[in-house]
Amino acid sequence: MSKAQEHNKAKKYGMVIDLDKCTGCGACMVACMAENNVPFKKDESDKLLSITWMKVYKLTNGKDFPDADICYLPRPCQHCEGQHSGHSPCVSVCPATATDYSTDTGIVSQIYTRCFGCRYCMAACPYHARHFNWWDPVWPAGMEKMLSPDVSVRMRGIVEKCSFCFHRYQRAKDKAYMEDRRELEEHEYQTACTQACPAGAIIFGDLNNPDHEVHKIAQPDPGHHGRPKNPNAFRLLERLGTNPKVYYLSSREWVRKAGDNYLKTEKINKH
Repeated sequence: MSKAQEHNKAKKYGMVIDLDKCTGCGACMVACMAENNVPFKKDESDKLLSITWMKVYKLTNGKDFPDADICYLPRPCQHCEGQHSGHSPCVSVCPATATDYSTDTGIVSQIYTRCFGCRYCMAACPYHARHFNWWDPVWPAGMEKMLSPDVSVRMRGIVEKCSFCFHRYQRAKDKAYMEDRRELEEHEYQTACTQACPAGAIIFGDLNNPDHEVHKIAQPDPGHHGRPKNPNAFRLLERLGTNPKVYYLSSREWVRKAGDNYLKTEKINKH
């Protein structure tokens, strides 16, 4: 059986973010906001009220010079699969089916017109990747003409989050159908943050496709809910069993431990 035949036709789109390459420049955050019409305020100093689908955190090893070390960790929605397909924490608690899991792509979507702002999904998400719209967006004069026509602008009173630039997937699929194709090439569907990263730290693709870079790097183990076989790869809060599709890569052990909130005296649980 060829690789193509072995490849499950259902996609499982995900990311690998190389933290040894990330410089914390924030280009991924800017690209995400521009691509997805993410609203902002004149005063963004209160980060609890900011809406950032992609957020870059700064981690430190807590040591003094000359042993001090830092790491920047970009955090989009982790698009969790849970212990079985679609059992994401946010999807399970939504009373309006405003949050849904696609078994075709593995992407967790947010259907804004169904959301009535109960925020159960925000409470259920262990990654704080969801944001509530307290206000209708107000754009600087003239900027409304620069908004992306492929992404709906969200109204106040609803929750929003990273969609893995799903509109780009739809656009690529439309183009492929016009060319009488049914499968996408790896480069045809890429997120805005992936393309904007100047360090090439973000890699995006189909985790089910052994030809895609994300699969080669993360080496997800289907027998253990996608846990990475690559010893330098890890997922945030792995022990919760959320089965996220965003993998991180680092050669530094303290970074890998920080990703799962390990205690100083605790050993990493491989499986």
